[in-house]
Amino acid sequence: MSRDIDVLVLGGAGVDTIVHVPELPLPFADSYMIRPGIETRAGQTGDFVALGVHALGLRTHHLDLIGDDHEGELVRALHRDRGIGLTDVLQPGGTKRAVNLVGPDGRRLSLYDESRSRESDRLPEETVRTLAAASRHAHVSITYPCAFALPALREAGVTLSTDLHDWDGANPYHEPFAHASDVVFLSATALTDPERTMRRIVERGRAEVVVATAGADGAYLLADDEMTHIPAVAPRTPVVDTNGAGDAFAAGFLFGRLSGEPPKRCARYGAVAGAHACTVPSTRTDAIGRDELLSRVAELESVSVTH
Repeated sequence: MSRDIDVLVLGGAGVDTIVHVPELPLPFADSYMIRPGIETRAGQTGDFVALGVHALGLRTHHLDLIGDDHEGELVRALHRDRGIGLTDVLQPGGTKRAVNLVGPDGRRLSLYDESRSRESDRLPEETVRTLAAASRHAHVSITYPCAFALPALREAGVTLSTDLHDWDGANPYHEPFAHASDVVFLSATALTDPERTMRRIVERGRAEVVVATAGADGAYLLADDEMTHIPAVAPRTPVVDTNGAGDAFAAGFLFGRLSGEPPKRCARYGAVAGAHACTVPSTRTDAIGRDELLSRVAELESVSVTH
């Protein structure tokens, strides 16, 4: 069967309202005067992964539930303007949205509106099967409806990845995603023992690779039963916002994996893409391109050889 899609992204479409604040945590006050102000734009985790792999030249398609509302039109316009295929299923509760408080140092606090989702929300199984059959790989967001799509994806024979974000290693909600995926990304933020959690994912599921990102401390890669620290990459311009850095890391890693690169080089691709994302203002949705990524990685590898 023809695989016309390199990466099928499921879930994670939505809209963020960006609010720049003078500091985080934000002390209580009756009011604040803020600059550069408040802006709403399309782009949540699935959107960012789709944008990232598309910018790296991979044929990309995004599937999710989206509302018949203004926010939904922003999401549709983002994909249309960037030339990314989108299959949108009506979400009766409306398009997912969040408010991101962004501090001067680029750190962010996200407030997710849970009222948009319903217990009955599902991605149509036939649509999932049809798109999966045409795809080389599927990246699955941990939004509620996507859990029900995992069996159909596995039966279609497509490889899977997921991002557990700030999982604490114990919340059972994340386990179906972790155990069904071939590549698992997560943040080390809430983990007291990242290696233990990563090895447990491998033992209990089918993961070949687990990556725990750790911000300025780089990332930890578990592949072939070997734990490796991946150093952080210094951005070429100042850090302005960390939102989307994990999604960019995942996109860079998947680009490497689908290009046949070994896990350590895939992780280096991810580190470079993640560092680039930190230099993009939160009001924009730009991703590193293929030529820039390969050039930056070649430069880093040349420096490491000479030292």
